[in-house]
Amino acid sequence: MSNVIALIPARSGSKGVPNKNIRMLGGQPLISWSIKAAKITKGIERVIVSTDSEEYANLAIKLGAEAPFLRPPEISGDQSTDYDFIIHTLDWLSLHGDEPRYIVHVRPTTPFRDPTLIGKAVEIFQNSAKHITSLRSAHEMSESAYKTFEITTEGRFKAIGGELIALDSANNARQQFPSTYQANGYVDVLSTRFIRNSGLIHGDWVLPFITPKVVEVDTEDDFLLLEYQLSRTPSIATKLFNRG
Repeated sequence: MSNVIALIPARSGSKGVPNKNIRMLGGQPLISWSIKAAKITKGIERVIVSTDSEEYANLAIKLGAEAPFLRPPEISGDQSTDYDFIIHTLDWLSLHGDEPRYIVHVRPTTPFRDPTLIGKAVEIFQNSAKHITSLRSAHEMSESAYKTFEITTEGRFKAIGGELIALDSANNARQQFPSTYQANGYVDVLSTRFIRNSGLIHGDWVLPFITPKVVEVDTEDDFLLLEYQLSRTPSIATKLFNRG
């Protein structure tokens, strides 16, 4: 019985960047970065890719992960949720006698990771108090969300999440606002027991795990930024792929 598995979602129907999960980055398919990081993370016993594509599944296996099933089309569309593919995976594993205690959710769209940090996140969650429902990674936003705006139905700005429409205070120095954080897909650690009991994956007592700022791939510009970062800091790749 596995105690900790890494679960990497990789559906094939991306529209913003077609086939982004297998797009080449630094000479490696995008999904390879997450598979490699998960495989060398201390404490992770299995690395499973959930995909709806036979091509992606075969590539995942070639890269050293498992792809023991294909995700059904009805939970592989744009509107499908993380809960959908996670519970599908748990049901499959349970049917085959190997439901884990913890899931390490590793999104391929955040490729630049330190396996040591992933392992630290797993260890922190395993040793957390019983009321903690999950762990989720984020990085501090360069500008506080309290300095951002919505547009009202009347067509004017207002402070986000409130009713303030006199916006001069938004020009105050950022140090005068609370720090806010953006979930970044670096690593989430989930409890199978909590998921089964609640029908949720994160719950209402989520432990913050603050990471360095990272880029998530949603657009072609994001890929260009990642390629630029890699050209400036090639050690990002060598530390991951030049290991045994």
